[in-house]
Amino acid sequence: MPRADFYLIAKPRFREEPLRLVCELVRKAYAAELWTLVLARDGAQAEALDDMLWDMGEDEYIPHQIAGMDDEDEATPVLIATPDVDVPVRALVVNLRDGVAPPGFDRVLEVVPADDSAREPLRERWKQYKAAGLDVAKHDM
Repeated sequence: MPRADFYLIAKPRFREEPLRLVCELVRKAYAAELWTLVLARDGAQAEALDDMLWDMGEDEYIPHQIAGMDDEDEATPVLIATPDVDVPVRALVVNLRDGVAPPGFDRVLEVVPADDSAREPLRERWKQYKAAGLDVAKHDM
């Protein structure tokens, strides 16, 4: 059964840079050999995430790219997609967009900002995933 995991930002380092939490989730997924699709909100967010993934530390390399840049999308373990690029859904999806992730995944990760006003739409999304029959869980980060 598909699952949705909501990661609530609590730690100061993630509050200041929410994409840092996304990088941590992607790093763990890559270490577990899970091919991941990150649904970025827009091109600027995709580029910021791309830059952060290059800067994970000297011993840390996570093969990734922004979808549509070349023909290597299928061969890249971590794919970052902007809304204007159509890519197949992977088993693991990190959803940074405003709506629920498209169907087809085994697991979706939702990052919940510390800002209360930003949490309300995610409460709605929680209900949508639950109504669709997904197992839903919350994790404080």
